[in-house]
Amino acid sequence: MTLQIDHIIPQAAGGTASPDNLCLACISCNSFKSDYEFGLDPLTETDVALFHPRRQQWEDHFRWSDDGLRLIGSTAIGRATVNRLRINRAEAVASRRVWVAAGLHPPFD
Repeated sequence: MTLQIDHIIPQAAGGTASPDNLCLACISCNSFKSDYEFGLDPLTETDVALFHPRRQQWEDHFRWSDDGLRLIGSTAIGRATVNRLRINRAEAVASRRVWVAAGLHPPFD
């Protein structure tokens, strides 16, 4: 999977190119994120800030489904991020299926 550098706070919203505002993202997720800072939480139907990987802990907002194929948002931030980035789109789930079969996914700390 090809990764690219994402501006966590988009440059269009005043984000800088400093290391604390950069992270790696797959091309598709980064394209869906675009210059958005907020996303719709499908449970509460409210706009909330997207997950900030430099300031927030992944495990506080996400978990993997039992089969390891889908990322589940466990908070409004997690759900909005999964929704905005379309993290569980068919292509991503298909890739994860191969990775799970190879013992490479879900990632472990």
